Amino acid sequence: MKNDHTLRVYDSIIGLLSGEDNPTPLVRLSKVTGFEHAQVFAKLEWYNPFGAVKDRIADNLIRDAEERGVLSPGSKLVEPTSGNTGLGLAMMGNAKGYPLQTPLSAAIPLEKRTVLRFFGADVVEMDDTLCPAPGAPEGAIASAMKTAETQPDFVMLNQYANEANPGGHYRTTGPEIWKQTQGKVTHFVAGLGTCGTITGTGRFLKEQHADIQVIGVHPEDGHDIPGVRSLRQLEHTQFYLPDEYNGTFEVTNREAFDMCLRVNREECIIAGPSSGMALVGGLRAIPDEPGTVAVVIFPDNVFKYASSFQRHFPYMCPADKGAETAGTGENDRFLAAMMENLKNPHDSVRVSDLESALDAGGSPMLIDVRPADMFAKSHIEGSANIPMDEFAERADEIPPDREASIVVVCGIGKFSKNWTLYLKSKGYRNVRSLKGGVGEWVRKGLPTITTGESD
Repeated sequence: MKNDHTLRVYDSIIGLLSGEDNPTPLVRLSKVTGFEHAQVFAKLEWYNPFGAVKDRIADNLIRDAEERGVLSPGSKLVEPTSGNTGLGLAMMGNAKGYPLQTPLSAAIPLEKRTVLRFFGADVVEMDDTLCPAPGAPEGAIASAMKTAETQPDFVMLNQYANEANPGGHYRTTGPEIWKQTQGKVTHFVAGLGTCGTITGTGRFLKEQHADIQVIGVHPEDGHDIPGVRSLRQLEHTQFYLPDEYNGTFEVTNREAFDMCLRVNREECIIAGPSSGMALVGGLRAIPDEPGTVAVVIFPDNVFKYASSFQRHFPYMCPADKGAETAGTGENDRFLAAMMENLKNPHDSVRVSDLESALDAGGSPMLIDVRPADMFAKSHIEGSANIPMDEFAERADEIPPDREASIVVVCGIGKFSKNWTLYLKSKGYRNVRSLKGGVGEWVRKGLPTITTGESD
């Protein structure tokens, strides 16, 4: 059977992949922009066969690897991911016979991790940043690279450094937008993650008309939006090429999630939080002038983020009436709010400030709560290792002085907040969590003690 886009009849699901002759839809936003003249269109990427913009690069990464002879029958894929690339690779791998292993952050929404397993992927959860960061000593990217280097049947396609990533958007997303707008597009807006979407699409569009404005949008540091990177994280992304863009804008968690809610309720478009982020940033760059035609990438739909919405819109999630303990749901949300509050400058410390304090002869006690094997691989000089699962029984190793200066350290600054809160509950008044953890310390190029070095 021949694929027929007109009749929407396909020989297999692969025939549904998007391209110039089978584009994902553009839908005009008429209520949330506040514009009188400018036309703003959302490009709905969940119409790709596996539900996200990353299906484009999953297809192109595999196609490119097959053409270069990197993949062959019996090959296995290993790829770090923040979710959507893994979903696309898992299903493309199923179709072509390449099983997938994906190391990823345990902070990725439960919905994505569950569906990855449902799709057949071997999911390895790690203490890593929400979007994997190159250079992290125990991160998802380092883990995938080690697997590919030490196990010959595994291939890492490496969306973070493989030109087939932006190449997929140059081949498909750019031509689609140019054709769909009949060459009238004036502004293109995309969220910044691996930066394949903005770089590949932007290059194609600027080749058609150099005056087209290419706008990148990134989240704030410490964000809770899977698949995108803060400005600090983007420094380590090979395809982040700001000289090729006409501007970049930062959007807060609150702005992104609030706009996501508005898009769903007012425009009746089932977009996820990264779509809300991209739109907020885009509206800062798009002029309300006649002739303005803007296209904003909406990467995926809302259904993968229910657990995220529980955190950001707790009033929508009443406690389970069947819970054995009354108020359990309320207590969970109260605890989550306290954990979020620990990001304040009084209860957390930046890597640069900790370095300065140590250089000046300051003597905070550094407690590294990672497992012993991770600690041995790389840790900050002078830190003591008290793993999380041993914390309570080794409490006597912590100074009894409740005024003692203590900094709690983990891999990415997530779990250290738990134990900062625990120590505060024990009466310690000068305890803080290290923002970004050991991963951020390493990314800043600061010295660590590693296996084989002496303390």
